[in-house]
Amino acid sequence: MTSRFYITTPIYYVNARPHIGHAYTTIACDTIARRQRMLGADTYFLTGTDEHGVHVERAALSAGQAPQQWVDEVSSAFRALWERMHLTYDDFIRTTSERHKRGVQQLWRRIRDNGYIYKGSYSGQYCVFDELYVDAVGAGAPCPECGRPTETVHEENYFFKLSEFSGKLLKLYTEQPDFIRPETRRNEVLSFVRSGLRDLSISRSTFTWGVPVPDDAGHVIYVWLDALSNYITALGYGSDDDGKFQKYWPADLHMIGKEIVRFHCVYWPAFLMAANLPLPKAIVAHGWLLFEENKMSKSRGNIVRAESILDVLGSDALRYFLLREVVFGQDGSFSFDALVQRYNADLANGLGNLASRTLTMIQRYFHGEIPYPSHAAARKPADDEIVAIAEKTIADYSTLVDQYHFSRALECAWSLVAAVNKYIVETEPWTLGEQQDEMSRSRLATILYTSAEALRIVTAMVHAVIPDATARIWAQLGLGDIKKLALRELKWGQLRLGTKLGSIEPVFPRADKMTIERMQKMEDQQRPTLATAEKSEPATQAQPAAAQRPTATPLPPPASASPDGQISIDDFAKVELRVAQVKLAEKVKGADKLLRLEVDLGTEVRQIVAGIAEAYLPETLIGRKVVVVANLAPRKLRGLESNGMIVAASPEGGKAVLCGFLEDVPLGSRLK
Repeated sequence: MTSRFYITTPIYYVNARPHIGHAYTTIACDTIARRQRMLGADTYFLTGTDEHGVHVERAALSAGQAPQQWVDEVSSAFRALWERMHLTYDDFIRTTSERHKRGVQQLWRRIRDNGYIYKGSYSGQYCVFDELYVDAVGAGAPCPECGRPTETVHEENYFFKLSEFSGKLLKLYTEQPDFIRPETRRNEVLSFVRSGLRDLSISRSTFTWGVPVPDDAGHVIYVWLDALSNYITALGYGSDDDGKFQKYWPADLHMIGKEIVRFHCVYWPAFLMAANLPLPKAIVAHGWLLFEENKMSKSRGNIVRAESILDVLGSDALRYFLLREVVFGQDGSFSFDALVQRYNADLANGLGNLASRTLTMIQRYFHGEIPYPSHAAARKPADDEIVAIAEKTIADYSTLVDQYHFSRALECAWSLVAAVNKYIVETEPWTLGEQQDEMSRSRLATILYTSAEALRIVTAMVHAVIPDATARIWAQLGLGDIKKLALRELKWGQLRLGTKLGSIEPVFPRADKMTIERMQKMEDQQRPTLATAEKSEPATQAQPAAAQRPTATPLPPPASASPDGQISIDDFAKVELRVAQVKLAEKVKGADKLLRLEVDLGTEVRQIVAGIAEAYLPETLIGRKVVVVANLAPRKLRGLESNGMIVAASPEGGKAVLCGFLEDVPLGSRLK
C-alpha cells in the first residue's frame, strides 16, 4: 500500500508582494514534498494566499483599488513567482474563492451546532496588522506581537468558547510531544495555555471584506478562523466532490513561521476539536530570515526579492543557500555576500567541480562510458574509504532530513563531496591517464568509477534541494530522468558499468566579483515600489517602555530599606540568585534590544526575556553560565512571559555586561 503525505505552507497575506522570506518557507515545503515523492509517497502539497481582513481592505484602498482587484493582482504575483521557481505544489488555495467560502461556513456551522459559539460584544484593543485581539489598556497600546499601536474596537461579535479547551490542548501537547516543533516553540505554547485561555472573538461587524457568517450577514468571520480553514477547504471540506478530504486529511505537516505559532498550535486544534475533526499530525515552526540583523519587512524597506537572485544565480543557488545557511527553526541572516560565498564554495568549487572533473576524465580516457573498476583484491584503502563514507552519508542524510535538520543534512552530504574531491587530488588520475600500461588503466578505471558512483549518490540525495542542477548531472551521468529514481533503494554499487555519458556541461559556473553588485543594483531599482501596501506605516515600530532599557527590569527596592538605602541580611536573603546555563537565545520580534533566552537551572528550563541584544549576539550566549534572579515574579515583555532576570552590570553610557564565573559551578547553585 502506497503511503500518503499531506504538507502545507502557511497561506501568505496579500498586503504586499512576495519576497525571499515567503520563498524560504515554500522552498522548505517543496524540498520535503519532492523527497516524499522520491520515497514513493502519494504526496499532496498545498500553498496559497490569505486575502481577507481589514488590513487587506485598507491596503487596497490606499492603492486606489477595490479589494478584489488588489488581492487578484498580489495573489497572481505569488503564483507567478512560485511557477518561475518550479515549485511543485499540487494546489494553490485562495480565501476569496467560492470553494473556500463554502468550506469555512460549513466549519462555522459545525462548531456552532456543537455548542461552542455564542453572541456577545467586544470592547478593547485590536492589532490590524496581525489581525489580533490584544490584552492591553488604552488607545494606541502597543501590540505584543509586532509593537505597532493598536486600535480601540467596540462591536458586537460572535465568540468561540476557547476557554473550554485548555485541558484538552495540554493533554494533546503532553501525549504528542512532537505535535509542535522545535521544542522552543512547544514551550512557548505550553506557557501560553497554562496561563489561561479566554473566549475568542471570531467575527467582525465593522467592515465587510470577509466571509459572511452563516445566517447573519451583518458579520464576517474572523480572518484567522477563515484563513486556518484553508488546510481543509482546499481538500474539498464542505463539498468534497472528489474525495481529497477523506484521502489526505489529517495533514502530516503544517510548516509555519514562528510568529504565527499561537494561531496554529492553539486556535486551530481547538477549532478542529470543537468540530470533531481530526487534528494535524505535526506543526513545525521555523525562524525569521533577517537582513541587516532585522526581520524583513515592507515598512523597514529591507526586503529582498527572490527575482534578483533568480536572474543572476538561478533558483538552485537560492534554495541551497537558505537550507544550508540557516539552521531550521532558528533565525538566520541573509546577505548577498554570504550567498555568493556559499555558492562558490559549495556549488561551484564543490559539487560542480566534482561533476565536471569526473565526467570530463571519463569522456577523455574511456570514450564517455562508465569504466570497469579493479577486482576487490586490487583495490586500495582510499577506494574503500570513499565507499564507507558514502554508505554512512546515505543513512545520516536521510535521518537528518526526516527530522528537518536541513543545514546539518547538507553539511553531511557535502562532506562526501569534499572527501571525493580530496580523493581525486591525492590519486591524481590525470597522471595515470597519460600511461598506457594495463595496471595504470585499471587503477584509473577504479578511481573514476568510485568518483562517478559517489557523484551519483550525492546527486540523488540532494535532488530535492537543488532539483535543476541535479537533474542535469543525472542526465550527464547517462541515467535519464532522475524523477524515476527510487530513493528508498539508494545504495553503493548501482551505477551500471558501461553506461554511456550524456552531453557534459558546467552546472555551476563560478560567480565573479560583479555578481553581488548586479543583484544589489536590481534590488535598489525595485526598492521604491516594494512598500506598496504599507507606505503609510511609520518606518520604526512602537516599542514598549521595557524594550528601551539595556537590561531586564530591576528589582523594586525592598520595603524595609533604610533612609540611606541600606538593607538587612534578611532582605538580601529574599533574593534567590542561582547559576544557570543558556540553552537557547534568539531575538524578540519587533524589539531591537530584547533577547528570548531558555536557561537551564539544573532542575528546570525557564524562559527569560532580557534587554541585552545590543551587547551580545544570540549565538555567542549558547552554553554560557549566567546568574539568574530565580524568584522574581513572572512578567510579560512583547507577549512573552519572562520567568526570572539575568543579572548584568550596566556601566554608565556602556553596554550591559553579564555576570559570570572563573571556576566551574554546578547548575542551580545558589549565590549567597
